[in-house]
Amino acid sequence: MTNETKYWYLKNHQLFDELSRNAINEICYLSHFRMHRKGDVINLSQDEDRVYTLKVGILKIVELDTEGNEQLVEVLRPDDLFGQFTLTPAETNQYAVVLSDYVTFCSFLVTDFERVIQQHPSLGIRFTKLVGLRLRRLENRYINLMYKDVRTRFRLFLKEWVEKDAKPDQPYVLNNYLTHKDISRMICSNRQVVSELFSEYRQAGMLEYNRSQIIITNPALLDVA
Repeated sequence: MTNETKYWYLKNHQLFDELSRNAINEICYLSHFRMHRKGDVINLSQDEDRVYTLKVGILKIVELDTEGNEQLVEVLRPDDLFGQFTLTPAETNQYAVVLSDYVTFCSFLVTDFERVIQQHPSLGIRFTKLVGLRLRRLENRYINLMYKDVRTRFRLFLKEWVEKDAKPDQPYVLNNYLTHKDISRMICSNRQVVSELFSEYRQAGMLEYNRSQIIITNPALLDVA
């Protein structure tokens, strides 16, 4: 990837879009860009000292627990941070899986990124806000797991999915890139329960779904808090 291409990728990212051209050009030399296709697995444990930001596409972050079971941590979209985004290098059992046709993301060594933040305080403020939003999402998810029943968690998950992914001209249509097993992991349930909920809400005329799309046919399904 040329430095000019790197420049425009960074310039169009909310972390860097207010920096000068010279500043972004300097950051380009520290950045490492990668592209992957659907289904590719990215082992984050091989680069434990890097912070990543997703530019194009959709990833899911999966973590292995102490017993070797897979736990779906989060679904990431453009501008989201992952890897050592707290800037505290540590061992990780996480890996990323590409859900969209392809993804593009860039990464920085934690030490390099800390130096960039010191040189550009405005970037540090934006970075702190992004990290805060990411942590708040995770906190809200855990609160829902503790205090909401599985039916409510399912509806809240669909609501958040629509808010993040649906397009203005099709406000209730989702690209169906998650399996029922993925969704069950996100709401701390099991695949059978998720399949039953999809069938129940389809029979109630509230949604339709197939391998490629989920369509919310009755917005009342998302009227949940």
